[in-house]
Amino acid sequence: MRGTAALRFTDVVKCFGRGPTEVRAVGGVSLAVEPGEIVAIMGPSGCGKSTLLHLAGALEAPTSGQVEVGGRDLTALSLSAQADLRRRDVGYIFQKLNLIASLSAIENVMLPLELDGSSPRSARRAADIALEAVGLERHLDRFPDDLSGGEQQRVAIARAIVRPRELLLADEPTGALDSLTGDSIIELLASLPASTGAALVLVTHEPRFASWADRVVFIRDGVIVDESVPSVPAVVPVVAMGSTN
Repeated sequence: MRGTAALRFTDVVKCFGRGPTEVRAVGGVSLAVEPGEIVAIMGPSGCGKSTLLHLAGALEAPTSGQVEVGGRDLTALSLSAQADLRRRDVGYIFQKLNLIASLSAIENVMLPLELDGSSPRSARRAADIALEAVGLERHLDRFPDDLSGGEQQRVAIARAIVRPRELLLADEPTGALDSLTGDSIIELLASLPASTGAALVLVTHEPRFASWADRVVFIRDGVIVDESVPSVPAVVPVVAMGSTN
């Protein structure tokens, strides 16, 4: 009997468009990610990597097949139940961050808790803890435009971990960052499964970032073509959690 995976794809197909314009973005993917596991997804641009994350986060519905998070079939959930799952159980870290410019760092992190009914006081307490965990306890009241790219990404990570999550999804989280800052962000992300118990699925095109994973899954034309286990752990500059890069 198989255990309950943090994320499970079973024969998942995702098509966009119909008829002669149909594009098969994902073509029959089966994959399980266990609790506390880090899985990196690699492949050329347009191969379906980001679509897999959208499916995992209930941002897209599969054309066929089954996507499960913590044993729950996402297609069997109502739209409101899917929204609840995104707020409570799945943390999404976007390359473009999606921070709200008119909200301070702590207000951005508090927002998902307040939307879920938490009181401002309890939401702020949790946001304080999350921002301290990513080294931004001195920048609580600064707005996104007043923060560096690395600091903004740390706010986005704090928002994703402000409550316990079963699954963290990171879509090219270092794409807009310089090399040193990108290394510190990946080091921070790689520490989360051990400290929180969440599974982490990381889409990246950088082999040195993928080397932090327990497994690397290679995608081409919407299908898994290979898997590997990194044999040598990544070696990157050690950046303190309190860095302001």
